[in-house]
Amino acid sequence: MTRDYDPARRNLLKGSLIAAAVAGTPFLGALDAYAQRHASGQGRHLRRSSYGPIRPVKDQSTGLELLQLPEGFQYRTFSWAGDLMENGQPVPGYHDGMGVIGVRRGAHGPEIVLVRNHEAGTGELIQANGIYDGVTLANGQRPAGGTTNLYFPLGRGHEVRTLPSLGGTRTNCAGGVTPWGTWLSCEETTADYSGVGGRRHGYVFEVTADPVLTTGQPIVQMGRFAHEAVAVNPRNSYVYLTEDARNAAGYYRFIPANASQQPGSLAAGGMLQAARVRNLANADLLTPRPGDSYQLEWVDIADPDMDPRPGASGPFFQAHNAGALRMSRGEGIWHSDGRLFIVDTSAGVDSQGRAGYGRGAVWMHDLRSDRLTCVFASSDPEVANNPDNITVSPRGGVLMCEDGGGANDEFGFGERLLGLTRNGEAYIFAKNNIVFDDVQAAAAGKRASGGDYRNREFAGACFDPSGRFLFVNCQTPGITFAIWGPWQRGSL
Repeated sequence: MTRDYDPARRNLLKGSLIAAAVAGTPFLGALDAYAQRHASGQGRHLRRSSYGPIRPVKDQSTGLELLQLPEGFQYRTFSWAGDLMENGQPVPGYHDGMGVIGVRRGAHGPEIVLVRNHEAGTGELIQANGIYDGVTLANGQRPAGGTTNLYFPLGRGHEVRTLPSLGGTRTNCAGGVTPWGTWLSCEETTADYSGVGGRRHGYVFEVTADPVLTTGQPIVQMGRFAHEAVAVNPRNSYVYLTEDARNAAGYYRFIPANASQQPGSLAAGGMLQAARVRNLANADLLTPRPGDSYQLEWVDIADPDMDPRPGASGPFFQAHNAGALRMSRGEGIWHSDGRLFIVDTSAGVDSQGRAGYGRGAVWMHDLRSDRLTCVFASSDPEVANNPDNITVSPRGGVLMCEDGGGANDEFGFGERLLGLTRNGEAYIFAKNNIVFDDVQAAAAGKRASGGDYRNREFAGACFDPSGRFLFVNCQTPGITFAIWGPWQRGSL
């Protein structure tokens, strides 16, 4: 059964620091229009960045040259894996998705509140107030994923505080911020420990700015599948969700029963739906070209908690039977100015001609018209090598995190942060330059093992509401960065 929901909703954005920052972004409209006019002209070459060439820059915290950045940009690192949190437990590793959920007054003045995912499978349990599954497996391991909250002070001379906020989950890859100042953390797994005294996994969890208020209870009606990321439409509270399942990835939306935009309101449940292309059942979007555009409609998922089927999650199995579309591997998604930007990290073809094994693409979903348009696609690893997480700056600039194992370009080898121009062309903003040895790590007070980490993915890119700071993670060895500089020189 196909059903369009359009109840009257309050056009009120609670926690408006986040929402107001993205209001009015003509850059995004220009990108959409260009993609429509030039259906195959993008993604062929890297564009020169208006920020200028990049070069190694020293970290203000450790003195190590961990990033390559344009002239005038600086950064500091904090909350490395192995550093101690306020509860005495080491900071978990596998830093992944992240978002700014507010700016508040802390003990030492204003501070930015971030929530960071940890994409761990099993290991040491994060000792948070909200623990979903505390099972101990036969090998002594426990569900080791979850989230930590970071409190970044805007005043000088104070350290970033790290507190555990969600534990007992698994493979928390990405997620998304809500307009009411919380974070939705997504499990990218359908592991099931119910047979050994534990619980089923594959859900979305809400995390609050105060970790004590995080319940650790899943929002089951958002579906059980390999979740990647979510984005919320602030006009009506609809939650849009991506799925990371090779060539069996749906695109979903959750219509909440309670749209009051309060922390915990999503726990009241709602309706999960999957996107279908109008007049084209089971549309295959594995090999998009810039300019490809589709009108969407939505089909209901009767049982969002259905167990996986061979080769597909329970929700995708139902969606496919109802004619829904499929992507290769849905990854990052971000809302800005009435549009959603969605990354399919493996869209395209590989050297063997296999569909859904390519270098990646970016879709734009216009929420006003319910139209999905491809605005960027790469066939060359130098242009873009499997982008993953995505964000949009308060100025309307699109930024992608690479997760393809590193790329070679004029600045050497490494993973990159790539911007998009209004003409749908990629440019290099930053490059992973993380190489150090055990002696350097120890001298910097870090517990990380020395090594060459330039091939490790960037993740969790996000801006604070003012646009002054870009925060981003390197998943391994587990480092969070705050970057600032002359943003006005370019679109970011």
